[in-house]
Amino acid sequence: MIIAKTAEEIELMRESALVVSRTLGEVAKYVKPGVTTLQLDKIAEDYIRSQDAIPGFLGLYDFPNTLCMSPNSQVVHGIPNNTPLAEGDIISIDCGAIKNGFYGDHAYTFAVGEIDSETKKLLDVTKQSLYEGIRELKIGNRVGDVGFAIQKYCEDHGYGVVRELVGHGLGRVMHEDPEMPNYGKRGRGKKFIEGMVVAIEPMINLGTKNIKQHNDGWTITTKDNKPSAHFEHDVAIVNGKPELLSTFKYVYEALGIESNEEDEFRQIKL
Repeated sequence: MIIAKTAEEIELMRESALVVSRTLGEVAKYVKPGVTTLQLDKIAEDYIRSQDAIPGFLGLYDFPNTLCMSPNSQVVHGIPNNTPLAEGDIISIDCGAIKNGFYGDHAYTFAVGEIDSETKKLLDVTKQSLYEGIRELKIGNRVGDVGFAIQKYCEDHGYGVVRELVGHGLGRVMHEDPEMPNYGKRGRGKKFIEGMVVAIEPMINLGTKNIKQHNDGWTITTKDNKPSAHFEHDVAIVNGKPELLSTFKYVYEALGIESNEEDEFRQIKL
């Protein structure tokens, strides 16, 4: 069952989402060759706690860390470790936080130094597919409309769209109804309702859509070991339209990027 949020609850969820957004912005300052993912994890945990919030992933389903850190061919759910990042890597950083009793859940895939043009295009297309999907989150549409938009955009570029891992509803628990696949058929699936909040998160592979899970029970990699990208936003339906609760603004400030990509999805200015 989809749980609609009140206007007041959506504003509390915006606070939770923005804790995560600011955390990603803080971590972005340190994503460089030579840094370890465990070092980044500590930065994130300290920052979240400084915001009167709690790391949302730490201990969730027994996950051992604050961040899911997934470099290169890892799709999602990578466990932070002492291996330094290297020039030319990419890394998906997925972060959660609990504030005011609500979760925020938000991800960005970073380039480590200079990356090759093929991988950069994968990142650009995956991020744009996120907005293609968000555009379809509106009254009158269904889950399949979002999935179809993401799938078509990415497959038109020749990329593999992961099937086994999906976005989800978000609220007082991390995973609520509905599941939000990154593939689908128009007009299929659950109907969207006013006040619903979801995490939309394309996970897109340079090669095959197929994945494999590793023995640690968490790490997911592409079957062909080609790179995978992952971007995620928290979005509510407000006045029948998509309203972004999270933002990449703080990441972009850290990286010196100018962008107006979020403007059409924001009825309330940050």
